[in-house]
Amino acid sequence: MRQRHSTAESPSAKLTPQNPDISKQGGGGEETKSQKSNIFSSSKNIFALCLAFRIANSLLIQTYFNPDEHWQALEVAHRIVFGYGHLTWEWKKGIRSYLHPLVFALLFKVLALLGLDTPWFMTKAPRLLQALFSAVGDLYLYKLSYALFNYSVAKWALFSQLSNWFIFFCFNRTLSNSLEAVLTLVGLYHWPCMRDYPHKIPLLSRKWGLIVAALACAIRPTSAIIWVYVGILELFVTCDRLRFIILEVVPIGGLVLGLSCLLDRLMYGSWVIVPLNFLKFNFLSSGGDYYGTHKWHWYFSQGFPVMLFTFLPFAIAGSIKSKYWKLSGLIAWVLILYSVLGHKEFRFVLPVLPIALIFSGYALSVMARPDSPHVKRKGSSKSHTKWPSKVGFAVIFLLATNIPMAIYMNLVHQRGTEDVMIYLSKEARNEKVKSILFLMPCHATPYYSTLHHHLPMRFLDCTPSEEKEIPDESDRFMFDPVGFASELAKNWSLPSHIVLFESEERLLKDFLIAHSFREIRRFFHAHFKVDRDLQASVVIYALKD
Repeated sequence: MRQRHSTAESPSAKLTPQNPDISKQGGGGEETKSQKSNIFSSSKNIFALCLAFRIANSLLIQTYFNPDEHWQALEVAHRIVFGYGHLTWEWKKGIRSYLHPLVFALLFKVLALLGLDTPWFMTKAPRLLQALFSAVGDLYLYKLSYALFNYSVAKWALFSQLSNWFIFFCFNRTLSNSLEAVLTLVGLYHWPCMRDYPHKIPLLSRKWGLIVAALACAIRPTSAIIWVYVGILELFVTCDRLRFIILEVVPIGGLVLGLSCLLDRLMYGSWVIVPLNFLKFNFLSSGGDYYGTHKWHWYFSQGFPVMLFTFLPFAIAGSIKSKYWKLSGLIAWVLILYSVLGHKEFRFVLPVLPIALIFSGYALSVMARPDSPHVKRKGSSKSHTKWPSKVGFAVIFLLATNIPMAIYMNLVHQRGTEDVMIYLSKEARNEKVKSILFLMPCHATPYYSTLHHHLPMRFLDCTPSEEKEIPDESDRFMFDPVGFASELAKNWSLPSHIVLFESEERLLKDFLIAHSFREIRRFFHAHFKVDRDLQASVVIYALKD
């Protein structure tokens, strides 16, 4: 894709008149000289920095966050390439597109051809691939910030992006939301309506923006919430509205949607209109509410503030001080529309988190102006020793709060369900596992994509019922673990291994011993509960020899 056009191309370009505070941050010549003398001198350098950072980031992710990371991407990809893997009920109802899983199917195919489909590569390679996408997102966050403001804001926005705990925690995971967030940053950079002088941006850039937006919607239909806002803005600022709608939106959107439907036709074996099915289930029938609901204000009072964490005051200050209402309006638009839905999750609003971090970068840039005072040590006016600047204190505060959070969430919290599957994969490779039963809430662990052995496995089903009053298997087990397990044992094919959380193990210990099972491994999982009883550890029981 081409670099940005016209006045935004040059590092020493004049700053936008609507941002007077930023325009005081030193002369253009000094800024250019500073750029040439550091890593920010070229896009290649920035991308290399971001890629190295994201690779390290991906290797540090050793915890479980959301089932969709495995069950809606890697599990489907594993089934495509290796011929076995579980398809959840969403695939039977046709509300998921194969476009996103096929990205990882291609990766698995390459690993298989090279003979690298080992437990380590099968668990690490998908996140390493996502690290590549994430680095592209980081680069375009920098480019977007630079195009809208200046070099200083772009630099601090990138700092905010790389040091925010939730970005570090979620951006490298194989969720469709992560790729959607990357495409959002790339797309926003190319849309003329997001700039101060949209008429100076070539039409080719808008076409690229449309392609990226359509691709984001094909991967995740709810991404349309973002692009409807952007499209309405474009209609207001463009002089050629008919051309935009008839010659660009309709053909480009139709082409991408058509190709996506053709791909799904090939994979499903019949014509499936995924965006329509997705809309019916999540919006018209509130099917997502089956998995829990939150109050309407959750994104404003808890969700988004937790994601921003200590960057929140900086993001608010930057939004107010910059007066760049197009971007702040987009954040508000997304949060308000998602608040209408009963079922809410952090990851749903991930695509607008980097935008909020751009505003954080703006606030930090203002604090880092050359005229910001440095406070000297008391008692000596001649002392050359200075306390950290205002921005120095801010950086120390942000790093001191976000780094521990990132480390804990990536290395400690809810790691047991990942560790147990990696262990079982190695045991299965040594032919020590014959079959596995998971007596725990549905989708609590990765599945065949991590085990990577074609063994009989059974987990508790939680497919939404047509009749809302009927509990699913997972709910019945959690309500009465002993009664459910006793009923299950009447008709089961005795598994060689049973996996369960410690909270249920305490209730089922006598049952397991009575059926000749013994504990063989225990993995730490969490220090505190999330949405159920404390699941402190994950335990494996195996049949006695």
